[in-house]
Amino acid sequence: MTVEQAGYCILAVVTESEKIAHKNGLKLAAQQVIEQRIAAAKKLIDNAQEAANSEEKSSVGDKYETARAMNQLEKEMHSKQLAQQIRELALLHEVKTEVIYTVANMGACIECANLTFFIAAGLGKQTIGGKQIIFLSPQAPLARLLQNKKAGESFVFNGKDTVIETVY
Repeated sequence: MTVEQAGYCILAVVTESEKIAHKNGLKLAAQQVIEQRIAAAKKLIDNAQEAANSEEKSSVGDKYETARAMNQLEKEMHSKQLAQQIRELALLHEVKTEVIYTVANMGACIECANLTFFIAAGLGKQTIGGKQIIFLSPQAPLARLLQNKKAGESFVFNGKDTVIETVY
């Protein structure tokens, strides 16, 4: 399920309460994406374990050992992804969306002419209500570049000078 399918819709954001509601909606959408990723990683871990358990010893011992080792590596890879998503979800829970920020930092929504950034979780571009939102982890290089910038200031994004219109 994409954020778009979650039914979240973007409206014109004007008042403080609308800005807070908008950020709450973005946070909820991010939470849903991360929870889906967690569920998918758990399922992949279970599948890898089942595959490892179902390997039968063949007359060729190396083939059996290789298959079990490959399944174990796959399980470890998915376990790392699961741990990363759990950390991302924990960080997201720390984001304060009820605060209207005047400078970009964790929990802020930064609107530019054709771009909107939300510093909360590293999900990349997500389409919400037909609009692209770039979800940034607070540790991401772009989030660090935006750190403490306010409306009217500019930064370089994808080789283009980009002006911040609003921060909240």
